[in-house]
Amino acid sequence: MTLPTEPPLQRIQFYVSTPYPCGYLDDRQAQSLIAAPHHLIDNRVYSELIQNGFRRSGKFVYRPHCENCNACVPVRVPVEIFQPSRSQRRAWKRHENLTAEIVSLHYSEEHFLLYRAYQNARHPGGGMDADDAEQYHNFLAQSNVQTVLVEFREHGQLRMVSVVDCVQDGLSAVYTFYDNNPAASYGTYSVLWLIEWCRQFNLPHLYLGYWIAESRKMAYKHGFQPLEALVEGTWKKFHTP
Repeated sequence: MTLPTEPPLQRIQFYVSTPYPCGYLDDRQAQSLIAAPHHLIDNRVYSELIQNGFRRSGKFVYRPHCENCNACVPVRVPVEIFQPSRSQRRAWKRHENLTAEIVSLHYSEEHFLLYRAYQNARHPGGGMDADDAEQYHNFLAQSNVQTVLVEFREHGQLRMVSVVDCVQDGLSAVYTFYDNNPAASYGTYSVLWLIEWCRQFNLPHLYLGYWIAESRKMAYKHGFQPLEALVEGTWKKFHTP
């Protein structure tokens, strides 16, 4: 991978991490390209970085940099031409009774309890189900860029929280956690809601992070068509390998 060198990125340095167990593919080791120092990565810089395939976790800005693997593919939705599928339209209608409120980034015990319940139900044994309040705060409740929370409620009951970065050319879905209801389609609804938010403010892109064909929890992103992928430094129409 080439390093981004455009202004205002010239003051940023990039480091390759030591190998660590991949969080998505069990039999592989991963490495990340880390952008530093954190305090120089403001909204303008991060807007450039995300266009170069980077993501954010707390104040940690990175992109995959694995020597023998390129499974992680940055993807984004071109919202102007997006067309929901039949199942996505059903998910939208199913959750029309949800109310959404955009709030500033902050730590909330109510959010943390929903996050813990989500991890225990959806990702047991994955490590994040044991996160304490400090780990949750470091992961989702701090940021150096323009970040908001979207609270989704049903009759006053918190059902879902989306952590969203506001970048110059759109929105970036950082992380979403929600109530464990097998009959619900909260994750799909949150993406559709963010697409509508982009359209309302004429923002061209919704960044969805990395698509990984072999990871079920990441492969769902291919369902939001048409989709664009960052391939060899250029955003192109997404084609499944």
